Amino acid sequence: MNWREKLRKLKRAGPYTLMAIGVLTFIGILPWEGGIVTGWFGRWWRLLFGLGSFPASLLLCFLGWSLRKKEPPWKLLAGLELCFFSLLALLHLLWPTPDPLSLAYSGGGGGYVGWAISSSFASLMGKAGSALALLALTFLGGSLVSYPAKAPAPQPPAHKPQPKSPPPKPQKPQPAPAPTKTPKDLPPMDLFRPPKPKKTEDLDLQKTAQLLERTLAGFNIPAKVVAINPGPVVTQFGIEPGFVEKVGRDGKIQRTKVRVAQIAALADDIALALSASPIRIEAPVPGRPYIGIEVPNKKPALVTLREVMESKEFRQAKAPLKLALGKGVSGAPVIADLASMPHLLIAGATGSGKSICINSIVTCLVTQHPPEKLRLILIDPKRVELVHFNGLPHLIGPVIVEVEEAVKALNWLLREMEARYEKFAQSGTRNIEEYNASNPAEPMPWIVLIVDELADLMLAAGDEIEGMLIRLAQLSRATGIHIILSTQRPSVDVITGLIKANFPARISFLVTSQVDSRVILDMAGAERLLGKGDMLFLPPDQPYPIRVQGCYVSKEEVRKVVEFWRARRPFEVPPSAPWGKEVPKGEEEELITEALGVLASYKRISVSLLQRKLHLGYPKAARLLETLEERGYVYYDEDLKAYVPAKGGETDEP
Repeated sequence: MNWREKLRKLKRAGPYTLMAIGVLTFIGILPWEGGIVTGWFGRWWRLLFGLGSFPASLLLCFLGWSLRKKEPPWKLLAGLELCFFSLLALLHLLWPTPDPLSLAYSGGGGGYVGWAISSSFASLMGKAGSALALLALTFLGGSLVSYPAKAPAPQPPAHKPQPKSPPPKPQKPQPAPAPTKTPKDLPPMDLFRPPKPKKTEDLDLQKTAQLLERTLAGFNIPAKVVAINPGPVVTQFGIEPGFVEKVGRDGKIQRTKVRVAQIAALADDIALALSASPIRIEAPVPGRPYIGIEVPNKKPALVTLREVMESKEFRQAKAPLKLALGKGVSGAPVIADLASMPHLLIAGATGSGKSICINSIVTCLVTQHPPEKLRLILIDPKRVELVHFNGLPHLIGPVIVEVEEAVKALNWLLREMEARYEKFAQSGTRNIEEYNASNPAEPMPWIVLIVDELADLMLAAGDEIEGMLIRLAQLSRATGIHIILSTQRPSVDVITGLIKANFPARISFLVTSQVDSRVILDMAGAERLLGKGDMLFLPPDQPYPIRVQGCYVSKEEVRKVVEFWRARRPFEVPPSAPWGKEVPKGEEEELITEALGVLASYKRISVSLLQRKLHLGYPKAARLLETLEERGYVYYDEDLKAYVPAKGGETDEP
């Protein structure tokens, strides 16, 4: 135990010691008390304070009781002590006796304390001057006692945490400001359920901080907790590494700083000591002079979409497509701008919170923008996650659940992107902001493409889907077209190198292995998340990810938002998609010509052969083979178990 621990224990035991002495002396000066211990205390107490023994005992008990408080009333204590000692000396000075010292020896007057103070004043100012001075000090003490204590002004938080011997107090997140009124043509915040008040257990956090220091000290690593940031699901403890003293070759003591890697290597040992798993170590915290150890809370709090959207940070953010992602480890709202990303890649294991994150993103966007400013294309191959958005007037077409429709939608979006570039060239503008500023009568809406499961599309039509997504990601930023991709299988055959290169903003939920984390974020860490909305958000302008607890939005809240828009804009719900009516005749005839060339070369044809030779996806190759059979170019031979040229050998171009 070092001297700081001893001093801390002594400070805790001091008030109780003062109260015990006060009680013993009060009992000892009673006239009927004759105990050995109490009698000894009483005799000495009378010699010290004389007739002021009773007030001295009561004052000592009050002093010990006041020092137990977190902020003792120092002004009140100082006033009482000044009044007591001034009156004690004045009593001894004015007592009619020829020998003041003998009076103190007999336990009369003000005792030895009163004699010492009064004799000192009398030698300096005489008896009359001393009486006036002691009387003035008595009035001064009385004014201190009766003067009302002012509440201390709140101090602004320091930018840098100051290391102290006891662990610092946790920084409580500021309460959310009062909700602001939304425009009448946008969904009100009353459609979302209000957030529940959250409580922070300060005592538990202090104990955890002390346990962290003891655990590191057990591995001969001196460190100190200098910051505590409680969040909704995890609490970040800021650890400042200390110095290790070693004897050098010259016999002198050398002090070396503890390396960051030594603390980072103890993640499993710290988790065992705290009985909390998994924990994540951020070494070091960006912009802070300490290491962050993120420990799961015993009672995690739910972060709602309304809570973040009503925050001051969200309302003051100046962004065309701002997203309410959630709250960080310190409880502060995390806001992102989709327009500056410009595309977002989301990945994570099943049940980690991807679909709820996408639902909250869509809900956040349609809550801020009317249909004339924002249009959506939703692709949901799983058929259960986004279909409840059907009926939104923001949708360009119904929610897409078929791979063939997804290919058509991407083709239409590519043509829309090229058409927008032609409009930019005609108007002499460079991007959608300049175009809308120069054409306020006919503004161009933002378009957001959201794919809930990329792996299913890549498996069915990988070559076509990947090429169109990469071209859109490379060229669509200036036209106001943005893409959000989500997948539960973060492997290199789904998230290819070209896709990663064009999606700098990424979100990773809980994954099963460190390899998957490196595929998404190019670094480890996502395998140590907690799940249920716990994520790492990598902004495009930062090298390190931010830990965020994602927003939760229920199905009932989504249903209320969709019903609000359907009631306000009932005639804007699209009955069919614009890409469903388009039939690219030229492209289809060109593919049929190439397929007939393959048929003439191999004298038989199949879906796999068309995929290899024409570089098509499975759905498109299957449709091409059906078209050839419908037009009479091929038929299925039961003996050969394959499609062969029709009788007459018609393999000429149509």
